[in-house]
Amino acid sequence: MEYETKVHEELRVWRNKVLKKSGPLNQLSKKAQTKINSMIPEKAHHMITESIKNMVKATLVGSNITTKKPKPVELSLYARDELAKEKLTSYRKTAVIEGAGTGAGGIFLGLADFPLLLSIKMKFLFESAAVYGYDASNYEERLFILHIFQLAFSSDERRKETFYIIENWEQEKKKLVDMDWRVFQQEYRDYIDLVKMLQLIPGFGAIVGAYANHNLMDTLGETAMNAYRMRFLGLNVKKV
Repeated sequence: MEYETKVHEELRVWRNKVLKKSGPLNQLSKKAQTKINSMIPEKAHHMITESIKNMVKATLVGSNITTKKPKPVELSLYARDELAKEKLTSYRKTAVIEGAGTGAGGIFLGLADFPLLLSIKMKFLFESAAVYGYDASNYEERLFILHIFQLAFSSDERRKETFYIIENWEQEKKKLVDMDWRVFQQEYRDYIDLVKMLQLIPGFGAIVGAYANHNLMDTLGETAMNAYRMRFLGLNVKKV
């Protein structure tokens, strides 16, 4: 109970952080990206959306095959949190090595970073689901994983909407059929565009790639851990 009280407080702090408005620089960047997106032909948007949708779905299938079964219900929240931290450390190291390697190769290897990092992130989320006792072979659990991903990498407005869905999952999941893939891919690309462009610079890209992937995995790890904590405890953080 003492540990759960500590977690309640951490969840309150996290909620405030997630729903806090971004700084002026991020807001300016988002406006610029929205302007650029409006100039891209609709056919191109459709192609990018379908490409990322298929890429993510293929990753989900592969991750499901290699993920261990959910941890038994008897495991305490503390034990699950410690396991989740171990998983994050392991996947973060993999992402850093991958980012440094592809970043060192300039444009061509830099472009390969996108699907590789996406695969690492999805595999980590499947492992996180298992740690907290959820079976990601179920369709609704894969939808939950995708909403965690979207919560971690999206703009202020979309982040608020996604947080509400996650916080009220048992009610909201009944309304969901599939992801809005156009929004999913656009939010993710907008979130990582600037830093990934810098990663394409030969030499300098290795440093940027390693640092960026470290931070992106930290963001995803914090988001996943707290989202599953909320579900595990059956909490609506706003009411705690």
